[in-house]
Amino acid sequence: MDGHPGMDPDTVTVLWCTTDGDERTTARSLLLRNAAAMLDVPESEVWMEHEPGGRPYLGGAGEGLSVSVAHTRGALAIALSGRWPVGVDLEGVRELRAEAMARAWLHPAEAAWIGALPERERSLAFLWLWTQKEAVGKALGRGLRGGGMGRAMPLPEPWPPGPHPPSAPRALPDAEGVVSLALQVGGGRHVVGVALRGEGADGPDGAGSGEGGVRVQVRRISSGGRT
Repeated sequence: MDGHPGMDPDTVTVLWCTTDGDERTTARSLLLRNAAAMLDVPESEVWMEHEPGGRPYLGGAGEGLSVSVAHTRGALAIALSGRWPVGVDLEGVRELRAEAMARAWLHPAEAAWIGALPERERSLAFLWLWTQKEAVGKALGRGLRGGGMGRAMPLPEPWPPGPHPPSAPRALPDAEGVVSLALQVGGGRHVVGVALRGEGADGPDGAGSGEGGVRVQVRRISSGGRT
């Protein structure tokens, strides 16, 4: 992608909010509103369409701007990038049969890592990886088909993430040019996973954090669109 005038090409913007329902409609409205604001054009000049598989994309003045949308009960997230194909996922933190689910679905190294954690931390750890896998599938344009759940993610360092976790995306072990990260938001009630792919996405040091590497900006907004 060549980027858009007025947008920082090295910054991926992720916006999230809680909702009172109808997350799909609210996500569409917020995506169009914020894309138009970032491009400095009237909202009427940007519209959203869907690929046959359901993946959203923008038309009009937003053509070429990569976007992704995720929603769960009571919350949603949107991601926008003027340079790289991007994916986002959002999950509410809840109790899961995390160890058994990890053994069934995740990469063996991830399942072993989750199984070695204290039981109270396993559900969050599973969601930490799950959201990234979903986001990577969206960035690649193929979802979790073809073994996406077993695709290895970078394990977080340190764990648990703490109040100020690293916000630079990290390169996937076995997928060149793809980086991802996960962050807790909303006082720890939700996990946002973000991924992007493309030349230069992992920076010169391959970790997404060196000079020239991508920056991910995550902000909470209201369902009306205000920060």
